[in-house]
Amino acid sequence: MNAQTLVTVLCGLAILVGVAGTVIPVLPGSFLIGLSLLAWAIWGGEGATGWVVFAVGMVFVLAGMAASAVLAGRKLKEHRIPNRSVAVGVVLGIAGMFVIPVVGLFVAFAAGLLLSEVQRTRNFRAALTSSWAALKATGLGMLMEFGLACLAASTWVVGVWVGAASA
Repeated sequence: MNAQTLVTVLCGLAILVGVAGTVIPVLPGSFLIGLSLLAWAIWGGEGATGWVVFAVGMVFVLAGMAASAVLAGRKLKEHRIPNRSVAVGVVLGIAGMFVIPVVGLFVAFAAGLLLSEVQRTRNFRAALTSSWAALKATGLGMLMEFGLACLAASTWVVGVWVGAASA
């Protein structure tokens, strides 16, 4: 196995972890995809193809990160949900990941968000409504970032194919 092949395999694995990281917040997501695309452009040995793939892939990565932040942020502000409630949800979600395998992250995030909102609003019905809005906003942002991360990964796959066909 030569160095180009090793770089391509490692970048592919890192991109795969990055795509998963857009849904599983503990893993690095779009940032890892961007770094992998850059590493492949530099050391993958594909020349101009590598840099075109990097540029197109980074457009998708940056669009995904921006869409996630903007969509979720807009909805959270619209429902007047403070960052503290989301932070409590994230902390409990990370802890829940170790307590309840597979679904603990999502269950504990929702529970933490609801508990924080109940404490803030002192009204269970209002807390339930705002928590549901925050969950939908977070889910929509994750879905957008995941979709655009998949497009960035697909761009890399096409670049690998083009590079292999021209070799």
